[in-house]
Amino acid sequence: MNTEIEVKFLDVNHDDIRKKLESIGAVCEKPMRLMRRVTFDSAEMKARNGWIRVRDEGDKVTLTYKQTDSYNIDGTKELETTVGDFDIAVGILEQGGIAKGSFQESKRESWRLGNVQIELDEWPWLKPYIEIEAPTEAEIYETAEKLGLDMKHAMSGDVMVAYRAEYPHLGVHDTVGNLAEVKFGAPLPEAFQS
Repeated sequence: MNTEIEVKFLDVNHDDIRKKLESIGAVCEKPMRLMRRVTFDSAEMKARNGWIRVRDEGDKVTLTYKQTDSYNIDGTKELETTVGDFDIAVGILEQGGIAKGSFQESKRESWRLGNVQIELDEWPWLKPYIEIEAPTEAEIYETAEKLGLDMKHAMSGDVMVAYRAEYPHLGVHDTVGNLAEVKFGAPLPEAFQS
């Protein structure tokens, strides 16, 4: 599996980040767009902290197996490929008997600085955050410094690290994957209310 080397910086102002990205020569590759995904898992995948995701990214659809081995900068592993149709990919997994987890929406804007990918992300019920992904940890540290971000505040892991930071009462088993739908405009789920 491929190793993702990435970090998140939570509760950031996307307008400020855009200005900083422009000032350091980053290029906006894809403007803010709605993304949708459906997750799938099984007891075996859960035991490995893994899941399957079908994601419509606006210009392509990806099928991904993700596994969180640790919450370190390089703790997530993945296998990913592009597929032709979101609904057909979801249907194949459903017909294959893989348990459907959750339908989720998010918004993402994609920037590039050399080898580094910077994603401005929005999720329902969550303050905006960014992800910085690069081939090496050194490139992440360099990019964070250029953006005026302190690596002491960087977080690693899936979107639940952001939700748990904003809703600290959530336990390890309280995840958006347990919700049937995660959609903009929907009321805050009861489990997220303190």
